[in-house]
Amino acid sequence: MTDFVMPSLGADMEAGTVLEWYLKPGDTVKRGDIVALVDTSKAEIEVEIFEGGVIDELLVPVGERVPVGTVLATLHPVGAEAPVPIAVGAPAPPTPAPPAPPITVASPHTRPPAPVAVAAPPAGTNHRLRVSPVARRTAAQLGVDLSEISGSGPNGAITKADVERARTGPEPPPPVERPPAPAPAREPGDRQAAMREAIGALMARSKHEIPHYYLQLEIDTGRAMDWLREANLERPVNERLLPSVVLLSAVARAAAEMPEMNGFWTDGAFQPGGGVHLGVAISLRGGGLIAPALHDVDKQSLDDIMAGVRDLVQRARAGRLRSSEMSDPTLTVTNLGERGVDLVHGVIYPPQVALVGFGAVRERPWAVDGMLGVRPIVVATLAADHRASDGHAGSRFLSLIDRQLQKPENL
Repeated sequence: MTDFVMPSLGADMEAGTVLEWYLKPGDTVKRGDIVALVDTSKAEIEVEIFEGGVIDELLVPVGERVPVGTVLATLHPVGAEAPVPIAVGAPAPPTPAPPAPPITVASPHTRPPAPVAVAAPPAGTNHRLRVSPVARRTAAQLGVDLSEISGSGPNGAITKADVERARTGPEPPPPVERPPAPAPAREPGDRQAAMREAIGALMARSKHEIPHYYLQLEIDTGRAMDWLREANLERPVNERLLPSVVLLSAVARAAAEMPEMNGFWTDGAFQPGGGVHLGVAISLRGGGLIAPALHDVDKQSLDDIMAGVRDLVQRARAGRLRSSEMSDPTLTVTNLGERGVDLVHGVIYPPQVALVGFGAVRERPWAVDGMLGVRPIVVATLAADHRASDGHAGSRFLSLIDRQLQKPENL
């Protein structure tokens, strides 16, 4: 049997609320299927399952908030028998037992009570009353008729508690369990406040735990912008590429060449990422920021990256991101150029070890081959973890990004 647990959908997530289950016990799922909708402090996330099988039981009801790591459901492999749940106090398999001898309770000071009459079973039946010895003694002392008691023990055996309940009267029926009310939808102001709080806590933790160092490099994007302009002339308007896509591709290819900038600092050591999964910082309507992953960017064409970015932005703002997109970014890129910002010094998202920032592409005086002219310049910045790299490695990384942008036809 396999446990499916509440995943960590970002370093700032401590708990989540199950808003909806997309399956039921008995359903077959495969790795990557979306099985639930979970509300975090930042967004509603569609949670994927990471191992296939058949669902046995859903353990967390809709509307319940549970910590990361809580078991949400159990499943077993396809083709295997489903485990039979064993309830506490369930009756054991029947086993033959000899008839209990009559028990007489004697006292040196009092006469023994009269024996309790046991009603004979109807003719034609082979019924034998099952009574534990202590229950029989208690019934004799209290004068309770065992034939009128329903046993709650194994195979319907009458227990001492059954006898005492018969003397004092039946137990009141258990309260009717009502399904939990669905989690109330967050008001926009509530979600924004919760998001600000989560982001602030994560950034405070990052600055406290991670020894940041910062570098910046001015990059001439003339060749890249000229190539992009010509490429877009041959495309329909709805298929044209944005400058940010070219920047993402350059970062991804540089990260593939320098894996020490692409990964995580966990358990006191650096662990390289399993691929170049860029966390793309997206501003949300009404405020807030989220950075889901665009996977294997170094292996994608510019068209694929453009389609992926559009899809991410649309689903992020609609609150329909997937758990895999929130849990595995290996390097984050933030681009505030469209907001008119010239320079951005970011804060690393733990447990990542680097963040790349881009400002606006602006025309500035620039010397080329000894001649002064005006060129489109962007300032690229790097925030990096000094435990995983140093300034020398960081400067090489920025230079690799520059080199990629000087050959846009290879992106």
